[in-house]
Amino acid sequence: MDVILGPMFWLIDTVITLVIWLLIAAAVYSWLVILNIINTRSRVVFLIGDFLARATEPMLRPIRRILPHLGGLDLSPLVLILLLLFLRQIIGNLRLATL
Repeated sequence: MDVILGPMFWLIDTVITLVIWLLIAAAVYSWLVILNIINTRSRVVFLIGDFLARATEPMLRPIRRILPHLGGLDLSPLVLILLLLFLRQIIGNLRLATL
């Protein structure tokens, strides 16, 4: 049974890690755009931003509906990262329990 569960837990952990890095990249990208450090009229920069938005918005939208509006401060990426880290801990404990 561990032959199947070990790789499955590894895959889930890897996907969680990739999503966390995507959220961080999207947050950094948005800060760079707001501060006019990068120019979104550049096709490459626009495509990167479009990819990050399409990859993260479906996960962030439900959290934004729940969180109160704090002006220009968007805490939804932070909340999602904390939830993903919590999920990673649960999965790690499940893996230890199956050994």
